[in-house]
Amino acid sequence: MLSTLQSASRRAALALTVTVGSCLAASSIAHAGPTLDAVKERGVLKCGTSIDVPGFGYPDSDGVLHGMDVDYCKAVAAAVLGDATKVDFIPLTTQTRFPALQSGEVDVLFRQVTTTFTRDTSLGFLSGPYTVIDGQGMMVPKSLGVTKATELNGATVCVTPGSNSELNIGDFFRAHNMEFTSIAMDSFDDMRRAFFSGRCDVFTSDRTYLGSIRVLSKNPDDYVVLNDVIAKSPLAPVVRQGDDEWYNIIRWVVYAPMIAEEVGVTSENVDDMLASSSSPRVQRLLGKQEGLAKGLGLSDDWAYNIVKMVGNYGELYDQNLGMKSPLKLERGANHLYLNGGLLYPPPFL
Repeated sequence: MLSTLQSASRRAALALTVTVGSCLAASSIAHAGPTLDAVKERGVLKCGTSIDVPGFGYPDSDGVLHGMDVDYCKAVAAAVLGDATKVDFIPLTTQTRFPALQSGEVDVLFRQVTTTFTRDTSLGFLSGPYTVIDGQGMMVPKSLGVTKATELNGATVCVTPGSNSELNIGDFFRAHNMEFTSIAMDSFDDMRRAFFSGRCDVFTSDRTYLGSIRVLSKNPDDYVVLNDVIAKSPLAPVVRQGDDEWYNIIRWVVYAPMIAEEVGVTSENVDDMLASSSSPRVQRLLGKQEGLAKGLGLSDDWAYNIVKMVGNYGELYDQNLGMKSPLKLERGANHLYLNGGLLYPPPFL
């Protein structure tokens, strides 16, 4: 009897081993999710972005879009399709961005979306890693003679009803026992026109956006963005829930330019680094470890393509928001952790 039980136990253990082994083997095989399949079959990425915000999405004199969000759209196309130009940029407003993602009109949003609890838990979306760590600020006319937000008691403030900005500005004034008059506008364009026509004293939004519209004004030197940050506003890509593989791809597309900067790889030296670097970290990032990207469903050179065609994070920031751009915004928290910032990409192993 004992022998029979031992034999049965061994057979059960063997069956369990085979089952677990089969599961592990199956889990190591990349299965294309519906979004990746659709993008590959279509041959072009549909990326929801803005086309009227300098630094994030704005056309040059030839009508070519540039910006931080535009570059990240290109990075996804470079990683997935091997060609950064294979992107349909779908222009979206604050009101249309989420319905467009929900309906499948776009594959991903790179459009100055602030990560919030509600958006991740109630709308059926998932936010990726931060592409820009921003904060809500205030812009005022220099003629007001105001140097900090606590001097704005009694000010008129243009807001869009129901926005995070409206909620935050109310919290700020109440917290400082200050009064303000809210002037509701249907859109940011309406707010922009109202502010620059003198209808309200304060324009409040993300500080990067304030810097963008200040540049667009007729007399940028007549306005100042105060140093106060009244609320956090980390900006990140957004995808639909339910497609883990696509979510993973977007996450690592955001990380790859940061890791490239971390290991000293730029769009200028990437070919030399690919040919001659002995660093295991560089070799893994640029695709020399065969099969490493299999679990992501991409070719081994996906990260190389991003850096070669779009650049590392430092290059993206400098040319779109930093000192090589019209906005000339300090990097601040958007430095890598190595330089005192908050960007901390995971190990590329």
